[in-house]
Order: sequence, then C-alpha cells, then structure tokens
Amino acid sequence: MKSLIRPLKNLRTATGAGAVGAVLALSACGGVADDLQETADELEQEASAAEESGEVDADIFEVAVGDCLNDETVAEDQEVAEVPKVPCEEPHDSEVYAETEMEASEWPGDAGVDQEASTFCEQEFGSFVGVEYAMSELQLSYYVPTQDSFASGDRAISCLIYDEAGQTTGSLAGAAR
Repeated sequence: MKSLIRPLKNLRTATGAGAVGAVLALSACGGVADDLQETADELEQEASAAEESGEVDADIFEVAVGDCLNDETVAEDQEVAEVPKVPCEEPHDSEVYAETEMEASEWPGDAGVDQEASTFCEQEFGSFVGVEYAMSELQLSYYVPTQDSFASGDRAISCLIYDEAGQTTGSLAGAAR
C-alpha cells in the first residue's frame, strides 16, 4: 500500500518549469542547449497530449469522490498540491472512491494519520468494489494531510482505488474483483 501525502508542491510541474527556464538561459551552449531544448519539446508534447485527452491539473483540495486521476507519477510519500484529473471514460491510474474528515483535533503523527486513513479506506473499499479489500485484486491508496496542512485546518482523507496491472477505463465501482 502506498501513502500519498498532500499538499505543498508538485515536483513534476517544478521540474518542467526548470527545464524550460534552463533552455532559455543556456540557449547558446551548443549540445547542452540542444538536449535541454529536446527536453522542453517533450514536456510541451506531453502537455499538448494532456490537453487533447481532457486531462487537467486539479487542486488537491478540490478532488472529490468519483474523480479519476492520472497520478502514477506521484511518488509514495510525495507532497502534492495538484493532481492530473481526467474523465473516467479515459484510461486513468486511480479513482477517488471515498472521503472523510480526520477525527483528531491534535496532530496524531504520521503513523496515526496513516492508521486512520488505512482503517477508513479499507472499511469503505468493500461497499464500493463489491468485495472486501483482503479478497480483492485491486489496491488502495490515499491522500492525507501533512503536519503543516493539518495545522492549517486540513483534515481530509481521500481514498483511491487502482489496479497494479495498469490503467483502467471507466469506474471500478462494483467491479467485484
């Protein structure tokens, strides 16, 4: 099970902006500039493909039950502010299937947050998919507050379902697998 933490930064966006800036700053440096231009061109093509597919970056605080995400590139324990959201009819990495607010009024520590998220998401899994988590071939993950966002009032837990075999098309609601 992977734990995805929210919100503070989107490293993919920062990397892309850095590559474009580097292309502009080093445009006179021969081979390096060519390599950087190639990287910038690839990022531009990815952005163009994302626009054509209906993918949009959604603020993590606006992600809701029923949203489908292309968040495979978000690393475990990475803090994120935005996630790529796509129509569920298109291939996607995960789907938000349940949400709740944490019960804690004081920061319970990373382990406490993970325990509450894991317990809640496992409880909700069966009613969404049609089989209990322990019997399913599908996996779960979640977005939870960081200590800083918790201190600012963030208590949201968002549960995600995904298939380790790859992207899915359509909702996994009632998939019974």
